[in-house]
Order: sequence, then structure tokens, then C-alpha cells
Amino acid sequence: MYTRILVPLENSTTDEAILGHVATLARHCGAGIVLIHVADGFVARNIAQLDLRESDEIRKDRAYLDDAAARLSATGLQVEAVLASGDPATEITAAATRERCDLIAMGTHGHRLLKDVLYGSVASEVRHKSLVPVLMVRDSGGGA
Repeated sequence: MYTRILVPLENSTTDEAILGHVATLARHCGAGIVLIHVADGFVARNIAQLDLRESDEIRKDRAYLDDAAARLSATGLQVEAVLASGDPATEITAAATRERCDLIAMGTHGHRLLKDVLYGSVASEVRHKSLVPVLMVRDSGGGA
């Protein structure tokens, strides 16, 4: 069914909701998992163009991503981790193609109307831009 599943992480409670679902799905399908976090702060967006050093934020993002990958790998799953920078929706959809993923599985906050306008919705943008199927799992804990 699926062979490679791309899972965007954002370092929130929403991540745990999607990781539980993806771990089960990956075991069922025998799929590999590619975790991605898109750093989108000033340094992350301009590191190459301005020849900047890696910021504390980027180092923390990398540590979080590596920890999530290690936890899943410890359960016997094949996991890779990618730290990207820039616009989250653009980077996620590009990574799905580049990493040859056949599913993007992402957690959502379940915002409605005003919060979507204020905070935007990366999940909504991804589903519109993606050339592969997108599975969205809502954080039942009402994440931030």
C-alpha cells in the first residue's frame, strides 16, 4: 500500500497524535518513515543566502527531530530525519517528491475560522499543493 510516509513535525502535542497513527500504519504496510521539521525563523530562512551560523533554534529543532527518529527506530521502524528551512508547506510538498514518499501524514490542531486566519494552516496548504495523498490526524488533546 504505502512504502514511504512523510511526517511533518512541529514540536507540539500534535506530533504525538500523528506519530502514534503513523507507527501503526508503517508496521502494517512495511513502510519506511521520513520525519521532517521545517525551521522557519529568520536564520533558518536566510542561513545560506546570508552565510549565517546555525542558531540555537535550529540546533533545538535538529535535536527534537533526531530524538523522535530515535524513539521510532527503537521500536523497529525504518526512520529517516530531514531538517529543512523556509516556507513549511512548500518544503513539505517538495520533500515528499524528493524523498519519494507516497503519503504525507500530518497532525492538525483543528483550528476553525478565526484561528486559521490568524495562524494559517500549513495542513490546508499542503493538501492543496501536494501531488501525493495527505492523511490528517487531529490532535484530540486540543493542542496549541
